[in-house]
Amino acid sequence: MKFSIGGSLKLAFRPWVEGLENIPAEGPAILASNHLSFSDSFFLPAVLDRKVTFIAKAEYFTSPGVKGKLTAAFFKGVGQLPVDRSGARGAGEAAIKSGIEVIERGELFGIYPEGTRSPDGRLYRGKPGGLARVALATGAPVIPIAMIDTEKIQPPGKVVPKLMRPGIRIGKPLDFSRYHGMDGDRFILRSVTDEVMYEIMKLSGQEYVDVYATAAKRQIAEAEKAAKAEKAEQAKAEKAEKAELAKTEKAAQAEAKAEQAEKAETDPDR
Repeated sequence: MKFSIGGSLKLAFRPWVEGLENIPAEGPAILASNHLSFSDSFFLPAVLDRKVTFIAKAEYFTSPGVKGKLTAAFFKGVGQLPVDRSGARGAGEAAIKSGIEVIERGELFGIYPEGTRSPDGRLYRGKPGGLARVALATGAPVIPIAMIDTEKIQPPGKVVPKLMRPGIRIGKPLDFSRYHGMDGDRFILRSVTDEVMYEIMKLSGQEYVDVYATAAKRQIAEAEKAAKAEKAEQAKAEKAEKAELAKTEKAAQAEAKAEQAEKAETDPDR
């Protein structure tokens, strides 16, 4: 299924690639990429000759009905591994364990250090968990990758993709063997993650934001909620103002009518 999907994507979207020679022909490696779109996990494997295994939320594999079964078959076909995200720490540990298993099989493990899709196209701070811990536990090289324009093809919430050419820039492998076995040191994990994110930033040309994407999404959601509440309050105030104006106008009309009636009664020529 990987080859049929990959061939269809390449034929339809014609993605351009730079640095393909940096992907090893064999042996394990960690592919660390920025994350702009749901489609990132499909475009990257489509341009590689080797299988890439990414982590995917378990809901993609357990949804009921015909659609759920088709979705599960699709994700399995493109090499996605299900991870239960019911607990943040448990999900992280499961992802790390799965990543290590992929590397120990001599395969390519794909990961998004930001932890979630960018909410606005900028590059956010990498989480010092999965990427660094898998790299330090296994000694596998980390290859920084930049996805280009995939957010324009399929923005969040859009089902039908726009036909345009995305790009993929693949950087040179980063060797963190000097830190091998130090995956329990949070300062080392932070340092490794930041180095990878810096390389991704250079490849992608994105503006870097030194906060987590999850926090940025919360801030954006809160701002949108506040703006919506303010708009609703403004609409309510405008409605009340219109009602008051209508009431005043009605009272004025009634008063004018009463004056006319009174004038008619006292008119001597009547």
